[in-house]
Amino acid sequence: MYVKEVTVQNHVGLHARPATFFIQKANEFKSSIWVEKEERRVNAKSLLGVLSLGIVGGTFIKIIADGADEQQAVDSLIKLIESGFAE
Repeated sequence: MYVKEVTVQNHVGLHARPATFFIQKANEFKSSIWVEKEERRVNAKSLLGVLSLGIVGGTFIKIIADGADEQQAVDSLIKLIESGFAE
């Protein structure tokens, strides 16, 4: 299991468009991947799950992966979040 924490940089957070990019990136990996906000953990490959967390700009989240490519998966998703989704 590989875990990293990140603060969502873009001002609108993970609303529909950035969440879609996030899920598409998560689905490139074989590992099981989760997003955790406070005490809630959802499947990072589920649009409804990610949207249900209500992640806005400045929110602190954890990306958690477990599997063959777990480190690459987490690092790629962190990089995407830190890029601000080009917004």
